[in-house]
Amino acid sequence: MTTLREIQARVGVAADGVIGPKTLDAIAVALGMSVTRRPSATITSFVRKTEALEKKRGDGRVEAYLPTADDVPTIGYGSTGPDITMGLIWTVEQCEARFAAQFAQFASAVDDLLGAAPTSQGQFDAMVSLTYNIGVKAFRESTLRRLHLEGDYAGARGQFARWNKQAGKVLNGLTIRRAAEAEFYAGAAA
Repeated sequence: MTTLREIQARVGVAADGVIGPKTLDAIAVALGMSVTRRPSATITSFVRKTEALEKKRGDGRVEAYLPTADDVPTIGYGSTGPDITMGLIWTVEQCEARFAAQFAQFASAVDDLLGAAPTSQGQFDAMVSLTYNIGVKAFRESTLRRLHLEGDYAGARGQFARWNKQAGKVLNGLTIRRAAEAEFYAGAAA
């Protein structure tokens, strides 16, 4: 009979005898199965909270705004895009629907960009949160992603702190968010 440690060694993960997300993903990939990662409820709640439902009006609707002078028009829970313009007003329900759709798209993009790389739930969650904020192109080209794919998890974790600027200026809110994402990545956030 083959032991779990032997299987772990065969699929290229730490042979620690513990069945966790990395082991399960690696076994699935070794068996030719596709692994579709999904963001946890914890990270979804975290992103909703950090993005907040800004610019809620007295009538309960939400209007587009510029988060900073160097930003793009944004509405609801950090939603941006060519259809978001200053003066746009949405209901809370529209904001909720847009967030759900966009967050799922970002999660899918991160999943695709990680491919078969062993990735824990916390790592995946942290990278989805980051990508929702910086965009898919920036994540695709990031050193953080490259280091993760190379298995340099400590190096990748350290990269979160580098994404705390907008137009060259350090923003306190981004510094706090990146520190929290680094903790999610390390598996230390709950």
